[in-house]
Amino acid sequence: MPEVLHPTDRAARWLTSSSTDPAIAHEAWYDDRPAMLRTGGTYDAVRMPLTLVHAAAESSAPDLVAAVLAEVLAGPVVCHPGAWYYALVPPGTCETWRAAEAVVRGRGGWLGIPRPDRTEPTPVTPYWAVPVVRVGQLCAPDAVAELLRVGRARLEGTAR
Repeated sequence: MPEVLHPTDRAARWLTSSSTDPAIAHEAWYDDRPAMLRTGGTYDAVRMPLTLVHAAAESSAPDLVAAVLAEVLAGPVVCHPGAWYYALVPPGTCETWRAAEAVVRGRGGWLGIPRPDRTEPTPVTPYWAVPVVRVGQLCAPDAVAELLRVGRARLEGTAR
C-alpha cells in the first residue's frame, strides 16, 4: 500500500530533495529554525528587496502582500522579514536573469527555508508568504521581473 503523505510532508521532501542529508533540514524545522538548503538543483531563488515588493503590492500588510504575490507569481515565496522576499523559480534562472532589481541564487547558493507549514507572518523568522501548493510549481521568472519593474516604477513615481 502506498504511503499517504500530508501535503506539507510532500513539500518538505521536495524542498529538501537537493540536500545530501535532508535529516539536517528536518532537525532545523523541528527546532523551529529555517533550514539552510542549496539552490540550483530543485529551484533557484530570486532575492527581491522588500521595498520593491511592497511598492508593487501597494501595501506592506503581510496578508495583502501575500495575496498579490500569490496572484501575480503563482508560486512559492519566502519572506525574510525586514529585508527580502525570495521567489522560488526554475533551476537555471540565474543563467538567464537580466533584471537589475534583484539577483538570483542558483547552483552553489544557499537559502534559509522555513518549515513548509510556517505561513504566519513573524517579525524576524522567515515564513512562507506564499506556501508550496503543488510540488514542482515555481514562480515564472518573467512574472517576478515584471513585479519588480512595477515596484521600481511605483517607487520612482513613473508607474503606468
